[in-house]
Amino acid sequence: MSVPRLVLGSTSRYRAELLRRLYADFEQRAPGTDETALPGETPRARALRLAVAKAHAAAQGLDDALVIGSDQVAELSGVVLDKPGTEERARAQLTASSGREVHFHTALCLHDTRNGQDLVHVDHTLVRFRSLDAGEIARYIEREQPLDCAGSFKCEALGISLFERIENDDPTALIGLPLIALGRLLREAGIALP
Repeated sequence: MSVPRLVLGSTSRYRAELLRRLYADFEQRAPGTDETALPGETPRARALRLAVAKAHAAAQGLDDALVIGSDQVAELSGVVLDKPGTEERARAQLTASSGREVHFHTALCLHDTRNGQDLVHVDHTLVRFRSLDAGEIARYIEREQPLDCAGSFKCEALGISLFERIENDDPTALIGLPLIALGRLLREAGIALP
């Protein structure tokens, strides 16, 4: 049996960099998924729904592929912290997170177009922020420009300096693609790793 092609249903450069650690031969497809939250939807449920939707959207027209969808939702005391988009919103998010715990729900779906099967996983990461002053926040935003990141930081870079601790089972989940779980799902789907 031939090895199916691997498709990342995301245009995220962060997710692509992570996937290259496991598997170099893949293509990226933009899923074009509406990421609007549903009424009453928990952050965990939203992340999982969107990961599945992204995998299915990116799989359109493919019949011999494994398609990866992933989504991350950051939550501070029940409030979702979306990608800030502007420095002002990033400053507000980091100010609100200062000295507090933020929960990250990173969902993963591996959709097999050969049989229609979905393999899914949701990782939970707890990030405890240091108490940050306005100067630290301003310098961080100016240097890193984390405007396209949920929670307004990049933990794989300077953002790590904002934290007291991180608690999770997979350090890559906080960046946006839980590689430990993805490796397991790919093996379940017949991909030999390493």
